[in-house]
Amino acid sequence: MSSNNKPYRPNVGIALFNADGLVLIGHRFRGDGPEIILPGLDWQMPQGGVDEGENLRDAAMRELWEETGVKSAEYLGETDWLAYDFPPYDGPQTHRLAKFRGQRQKWFALRFTGRDEEIDPLTPRNGQPAEFDAWRWERLDRVTDLVVPFRREVYRAVAQHFARFASH
Repeated sequence: MSSNNKPYRPNVGIALFNADGLVLIGHRFRGDGPEIILPGLDWQMPQGGVDEGENLRDAAMRELWEETGVKSAEYLGETDWLAYDFPPYDGPQTHRLAKFRGQRQKWFALRFTGRDEEIDPLTPRNGQPAEFDAWRWERLDRVTDLVVPFRREVYRAVAQHFARFASH
């Protein structure tokens, strides 16, 4: 099946801002699928799939908790739908890269209201394996240079849309 005939996977992304206007980014495990195609470009903001019938804001809070342990966050704003295509993939047909053309995402800006000790990306939650082996706070305008190239246009749009929440 050509990638153009495949659907986009519904997805939410989270830009979690701390009190200093920095965003939380996670470092993906090295062996976490074929998406990591260049060394050093293995950081990203939390994101994940939306369950059938799930409210998008609820999905963002669930994904944030599953991937980072964070529950202390307040809603700031959201983007329109953004999309990116996955890179070519010829591995196992059970992998999401085989089933979907890419991801269609709505991004949410949230303000972190907890303490850094709450952030724990290594503990599996909801039966989901840990995706990140490290995390840090980063300037939103720098994150685009830390992600895999096929996500950069979406990250640029997110950075532009949420610039008012970021430190400069």
